[in-house]
Amino acid sequence: MAKVLVCDAMSAGPLEAIKATPYLALTYTPEVTAEELPAVVKGMHAMVVRSRTKVTKAVIDAFDAMRLIIRGGVGVDNIDVAYAREKGIEVRNTPAASSVSVAELAIAMMFALSRKVVPATSSMQAGQWEKKAFKGMELWQKTLGVIGLGRIGRETARRGEALGMKVIGYDPFVKASSVTEAHVEDAGLDDLLARADYVTLHIPHDEGTHHLINAGRLALMKKKAYLVNCARGGVVDEHALAEALKAGIIAGAGIDVFEKEPPAENLFAGLANVVLSPHVGAQTDEGQERVGDEVAQILKDYFAAKAGA
Repeated sequence: MAKVLVCDAMSAGPLEAIKATPYLALTYTPEVTAEELPAVVKGMHAMVVRSRTKVTKAVIDAFDAMRLIIRGGVGVDNIDVAYAREKGIEVRNTPAASSVSVAELAIAMMFALSRKVVPATSSMQAGQWEKKAFKGMELWQKTLGVIGLGRIGRETARRGEALGMKVIGYDPFVKASSVTEAHVEDAGLDDLLARADYVTLHIPHDEGTHHLINAGRLALMKKKAYLVNCARGGVVDEHALAEALKAGIIAGAGIDVFEKEPPAENLFAGLANVVLSPHVGAQTDEGQERVGDEVAQILKDYFAAKAGA
């Protein structure tokens, strides 16, 4: 039997599916600490993580039977992928499962920012009735700039189009024909930033995208524009963004991801023109179930041949 270690929380249905597979033996440790992990991975053939667990070089060096690491989600930046593959360990993820959930959060942040939902709620809860203070803006007929046109970016673009927005996109790794098929106008990065009323990020964090949105690029944006980051912390220079929000260089920002999670210091505390959430883009009932189902299927498929199933 293949021993499977699930290190982070997973929906009950997929866990039961793994347990019911005769050639898989499940160990479920959703609260395992970084200190405990090197000992826990001993003897395991597969490891499933979400974003909480970090699969570092030290953890990989502790493996003695591992064949497969699965990241339940899109990004694999919490796994030292190159080192794992150097050791002959396959790394997989579930890129499609949470796309709708993340796209919907990005759109939700745009609505919340445009209609000042958070400060209006705080005002009402404080017993105020400040109707004139919360004049908003429609998304209809505005320009949505999508940076990154992978699965999540395209899902967000579709929703923007359905709301009557003009959608422009930037992704140097996607063919122009694919951009056209998604009903998105291809644009250069700086051009997109200058034209868009809403900019939404859907790119991985790596050396090429680190602080892609910095002080210089924020200065290209319209003063009434909003920036939404439901992608990865690190693609935005958080200090530059905080200063831009305070100075009125842009109108506001929706932020679900941070360079350090949880942040050691909340640079956006007290700002009325931000909507903040603690990396919950994929945290929907439906998204979590799809992630778990895809993880379970990867495990079944990978070990079925080896088990003669």
